[in-house]
Amino acid sequence: MGTTPTGTTQSDQSDSAQSGSARPGPAPADPEQADATPADAEQADTAQAATAPTDAAPTGVPASTPAPPPARTHAPAPASAPPRTLAEALRARDDASLAALLRARPDLLGPVPNDLTQLATRAGTRASVVRALEHLDRFALQVAEALAVAPDPAPYDVLRALLAGDDGDAAVERALPGAVATLREQAVLWGDDERLRLVRTARELLTPSPQHPSPTGLGPTVAEATSGMSPGRIQEVIAATGLPSTHDAVSAVAALTGLFTDRRRMAGLLDTAPAEALAVLDRLVWGPPYGEVSASPAPPVRWLRDRGLLLPASARTVVLPREVALHLRGGRAHRHPEPDAPLVAARTEYRPQVVDNAAAAQALGAPATVEDLLKSWNGGGPPVLRAGGLSVRDLKRTAAALDTTEQLAAFWLELSYGAGLLASDGEADERYCPTPTYDEWLEGPPATRWALLATTWLAGTRTSGLVGGQDAKGRTLSALGPELDRSAAPEVRRRVLALLAALPDGTSPDPESLLARLRWERPLRGASGSAVDLRARLALWTLNEAELLGVTGRGALTTHGRALIGELPGSPAELALRGALAAQRLAPLLPEPVDHVLLQADLTAVAPGPLLRPLAETLSVLADVESKGGATVYRFTPGSVRRALDAGRAASDLHAFLARHSRTPVPQPLTYLIDDVARRHGHLRVGAASSYVRCDDETVLGEIVADKRSAALGVRRLAPTVLAARVDPAELLDGLRQMGYAPAAESADGDVLITRAGAYRTPPRTAPVPVPEGPPVPDATLLAAAVRAIRAGDTAATVARKEQPSAASGGTGGDLPRTSAAETLATVQAAAMTGSAVWIGYVNADGAASQRVIAPVRVEGGFVTGYDHTADEVRTYPLHRITGVAELAEDPA
Repeated sequence: MGTTPTGTTQSDQSDSAQSGSARPGPAPADPEQADATPADAEQADTAQAATAPTDAAPTGVPASTPAPPPARTHAPAPASAPPRTLAEALRARDDASLAALLRARPDLLGPVPNDLTQLATRAGTRASVVRALEHLDRFALQVAEALAVAPDPAPYDVLRALLAGDDGDAAVERALPGAVATLREQAVLWGDDERLRLVRTARELLTPSPQHPSPTGLGPTVAEATSGMSPGRIQEVIAATGLPSTHDAVSAVAALTGLFTDRRRMAGLLDTAPAEALAVLDRLVWGPPYGEVSASPAPPVRWLRDRGLLLPASARTVVLPREVALHLRGGRAHRHPEPDAPLVAARTEYRPQVVDNAAAAQALGAPATVEDLLKSWNGGGPPVLRAGGLSVRDLKRTAAALDTTEQLAAFWLELSYGAGLLASDGEADERYCPTPTYDEWLEGPPATRWALLATTWLAGTRTSGLVGGQDAKGRTLSALGPELDRSAAPEVRRRVLALLAALPDGTSPDPESLLARLRWERPLRGASGSAVDLRARLALWTLNEAELLGVTGRGALTTHGRALIGELPGSPAELALRGALAAQRLAPLLPEPVDHVLLQADLTAVAPGPLLRPLAETLSVLADVESKGGATVYRFTPGSVRRALDAGRAASDLHAFLARHSRTPVPQPLTYLIDDVARRHGHLRVGAASSYVRCDDETVLGEIVADKRSAALGVRRLAPTVLAARVDPAELLDGLRQMGYAPAAESADGDVLITRAGAYRTPPRTAPVPVPEGPPVPDATLLAAAVRAIRAGDTAATVARKEQPSAASGGTGGDLPRTSAAETLATVQAAAMTGSAVWIGYVNADGAASQRVIAPVRVEGGFVTGYDHTADEVRTYPLHRITGVAELAEDPA
């Protein structure tokens, strides 16, 4: 063919190019852009210090102050000349539109801008623009990409032609006004429909370049591609296309551009092209637009290059000009515009009652699983790794204890940790164990306990699915480790559940269509590499984890799940209220706890439902859980009965407990088991010498000494009824029990020690705070206050003041004139009498200087009290801190 396209194909690069085009990189080359942001931030800090509460009147100032003027709502400015800058465009907005901008881009509020000029500057910084682009859906991003390859500014009709093409597209034309409105609302785009402009930083990020190819697959314009060509070579191209020669290169480039953008003349030129040349264009038309050529290109390539249809990008590379590509594409900037969001397809439909019942069973089991987990760590759990987290061996042991996989064990561990039920004790030999919050949680009803787990999962950033993977340095990520927070997790969970809520009741989604919808909504968030992999995995983990928790049943969102998500997102208080509402919806679906079991002759007991807590706690000591499900099966063994006796229960207590709580007669084998273990329990006594064993029956001690298994214990006879051992009492107790005896521990006074399960707890711990993805979304109160402050500051910054004689000003340019104390007093007194506003320079107690517009109402005792338009409130200022005063050209009120 003679030319080889460089880079990847359009289908391969469509997502990755979006990530590359919006990836933060070096500061822009434009010095104005590079210098604007730091200076603006410094101005914001200075102005904020100047408006600090230290400006308030000191003690001794009269307490009676005039009421501030009534609050005013700013209406949009009347139609006039189109805005020349983004700041002017923002100034023309009403308060509701400004609030919508700050809500969509909360990073602009940190801190609150002093005025609209500073807001516009901050909205154009690279980090803020990248964040705004990342939150655009695919079609809004395609609109921005089309504007980046359009003339600047571009009329609306040109933008529509780039997206809909020469043949038009009804879906694109229907969705385009909404996308433009979204970009304009978020200050990514500004200007009226006749002069649409991207914010400069957004244009720099989205404009095609060799380093960051555009998802459109377009290359540079003819003017950009010929910027390094000699005038003689340009005239040769002009002559080859049949155009008349021009007197300079600029007019020649304009003539060539006019040819390529004229559909009729361009079609005539291409009709004369060889078939092989058209094949070369077909390979480059949808991108990438660059191709490699040899030192002696093939004739088709030479034909294209001679006529400017391919222009040199380097010695061995040619590029397809943007105007040529658009002609070949029929005017489209994108090969596949996506104006409509993909629909989430239904996989299976169930009756809502079936879904709720299936989820209720899972919701009942979730708190029980957490309880079983933390009960096993009741006396102190496994140690904390030096780097933080749980070791792989301890995770495997936890999974075996829960009879589940390591991945699910990590999920329950992270959920318990996030809910504040589990933490490290902070001791020198740090270990994990339950917190005091766990004991409070245990006392709650099942639905309330479930609600805490569900709300923690929904808002948490801990991501258990990453356990077992590796970080950027190749280190294994451990459960409960410090590297498991992913700030995107809450957003993905909320969005997945919201999409499930949009389906009909009882409908489970098709996972692939769900992932396609998420990719359309946040194309830059999942553009390439690990980002797309993580977001896709987060969505799939959300589906699985929601099923485990009972938020969904059989893949469909439940009634209580809909109550849980509510109007997402929300504050922690709102989330707690939604959790309480979800618990109310869930409670009728859960079975009532029962107060009885069914004893069977095979030494088992069947619990026909969840047991009352006192019954469950006693039975868990007396018997071992054999299986779980709709009914829990307990098995009585000599070890479990001995455990109950060690806890201080007598045989008669156990008989009475079973008779009281069994709906069936106590089987004779169980009675014999309890009596037999009780008869032998405590026959041997173990105490601390290092350790010793004593028994009134010398024969029993003789058997122990003669048993080869006792060699590891190092026992030897001290007296006919006493043995000494090398090991400590706890190890001696375990060893004798493994030999089939039932020893009891005794104190230094010879009394039997009652051993109950320890309840080791951490000091009071707060639950870990989720790692936020960015600034929180401001509430209505903060938005109203911020808009009011920005308006007031903008009024003060843009108000005109009367010209002062240069001799009196003592300054130059637009500096505030410095006035004497007498002139200052006379001017503010006159303003108080006439009710007019003045401009003052003020230095606060910290030495921070600022300029303010005030309307004085009272001047007395060395202080002036008036309405401060900059702060939008009534304030009192010492006259000696006012450096100068000037009258305004007109009253800002």
